[in-house]
Amino acid sequence: MMQLNRRDFVKGGASVAGILAAGGCVSSRPARVFTKKPGEKLNIGVIGVGGKGWSDWMPMFEHGENIVALCDVDRGPIDRALAEIEKKGKNPSQVKCYSDFRKMLDECKNLDAVTVSTPDHMHAPAAVRAMKQGCHVYVQKPLVRTIWEARYFEKVANENRVVTQMGNQGSANNGLRRNAELLQNGILGDVTEVHVWTNRPIWPQGLNRPEGSDPVPATLDWESWLGTAPFRPYKKDTYHTFKWRGFFDFGTGAFGDMACHTMNLPFRGLNLGKVLSAECIQIEGKANDTYPSKSIVKMIYAARGSKPAVTLYWYDGNLKPSAEIMPKVVTTLGQVPNTGCLIMGSKGMVCSTNDYGADGYIAFNDEEKMKSMSKHEALTEEAIPAKFRRNTNGQYIEFVEACKGNDICFSDVDHSVPMLEGMLVGCIAQQVPGKLEWSSRKQQFTNNQAANALVKPYIRPGWEF
Repeated sequence: MMQLNRRDFVKGGASVAGILAAGGCVSSRPARVFTKKPGEKLNIGVIGVGGKGWSDWMPMFEHGENIVALCDVDRGPIDRALAEIEKKGKNPSQVKCYSDFRKMLDECKNLDAVTVSTPDHMHAPAAVRAMKQGCHVYVQKPLVRTIWEARYFEKVANENRVVTQMGNQGSANNGLRRNAELLQNGILGDVTEVHVWTNRPIWPQGLNRPEGSDPVPATLDWESWLGTAPFRPYKKDTYHTFKWRGFFDFGTGAFGDMACHTMNLPFRGLNLGKVLSAECIQIEGKANDTYPSKSIVKMIYAARGSKPAVTLYWYDGNLKPSAEIMPKVVTTLGQVPNTGCLIMGSKGMVCSTNDYGADGYIAFNDEEKMKSMSKHEALTEEAIPAKFRRNTNGQYIEFVEACKGNDICFSDVDHSVPMLEGMLVGCIAQQVPGKLEWSSRKQQFTNNQAANALVKPYIRPGWEF
């Protein structure tokens, strides 16, 4: 199969159904470096084997790629993975196993790609080190935990000319892609207000750190689990597994976790760029060590040419925007959806009713009820031609094929990093009171030193990257 770089992909737009780059624009990223010949399989190292990691590496394995190394701080998922690999007729003795990704990357020099599905605070350390060794990386959302890490991640990806994909799987949904291209076409006129909400967290938030410690399980490498984070004692059923998400040191709370999905449609569809300010205007369950149990964050995104500035409201903890601002949604659906987004423009409004932006409803100003965007007579492909390449294999195989030069990732750093920067500014607003003014150019808050202290991560000695 002929291998494509991004320039070839765009030049051949007629044959590949359009430009795939984030926002519909050609990426400024340097051309990727591909080392595999047509028909060759990738050698993949897995960092974070269990939990979400399992559903990240398994599709690549089932696609026929070679899983050559497994790394998890907990031995249990590794043993289950080896059993699954053997069940599929592969020799598990050929798979190297580790609890520390640093050792894996030092010893495994045959890796083409790495998946990173760890707690948020270890995404950047693992992925950056892998990219510096020339590995393409699939990294679960959010791509990284702090703003500084996001820009450093982008820098390293560009310098090493590798493929990256952030794990917001809805990006591969063709409904999301169609809805985004319709919004980019200007169907709503001037959009000035967006509301995004989620029923998360479904993990503990709004609590303080428990006192005391418990014995570390024999199967758990607690030192590697902590990684870059400040040392704290192990506490049973508190951090590992899954409950780490709400802690400042390890996760990004409901905002960082879910906005990669729920903000995806408005960010892509409106070509949102730089965030100018963020302020937490409502908060419940504020704590010293974790994100709040409920919050509303108001963010201002900059005008883009002739397009006006956009005020975006984020809601979590089952808070929702008022039904009064979306009467057509309530008339059509019977209620404000439990999760989704509302995009309000001068010509009408769009409402997505799930996390991924794939099912969109629209009502123009002269319409009494919402209609499915996929069925609206004014939004057919004859009326508004397709712009983005359609996905046929899902986000994981898109990544695999991109690593071979046969596809392009829809959540590469040219999309994931700008979107994530705004979200992480919002996460800091949940920790620091007041209106925070952000300069993307300077990568700092211009009016709050307490907020600036959270831009970069703490990195424990020995875990530098």
